[in-house]
Amino acid sequence: MQITRSSIDTLQGPADWFTGAVYIDAVAAPAGPSRVNAASVHFTPGARTAWHTHPNGQTIWVLEGVGLCQRRGGSVEVIRPGDRVFFEPAEEHWHGAAPNRFMAHVAMLDVDEEGNTATWLDHVTDEEYAAGPAVA
Repeated sequence: MQITRSSIDTLQGPADWFTGAVYIDAVAAPAGPSRVNAASVHFTPGARTAWHTHPNGQTIWVLEGVGLCQRRGGSVEVIRPGDRVFFEPAEEHWHGAAPNRFMAHVAMLDVDEEGNTATWLDHVTDEEYAAGPAVA
C-alpha cells in the first residue's frame, strides 16, 4: 500500500491544450507496471480542450456542473454530473464547460508504452463550440 499525500499544486492548463481557464489536479500517475493516469479537471464557463486523441482511449466522469463534448464529425453533446464518456483510441474529440456553467470531471486513461497520454491538435473554433445545443 502506498499513500500519496496531497502536496502537488493545482496547475493551470496550458494554452496549447485549452481555450479559457482550466485547472488540473493530479489523481494518479503511471508508476512501475501501472499505466493509469488520472486527473481532476475544472473548466470555467466556456473553457474547453483543443481537439485531441488518446492512444488507448479516455474515460471522463463528470463530477459537477454542465459540460459539452464532441467527437470529430459528430454532434455536440451535453454532459452532466454522473455521466461517463468513453472516447475510443485515436478518436479525435474535445470536452469542456458549457458557455454559462462551470464543469469538473475526472479524466482517466492508460498511457502508451512510451508514456504518451495524448496528441494535441487544433483548437476548437468558436463556431464549432457554438454549434452545441442550448444548455439550461
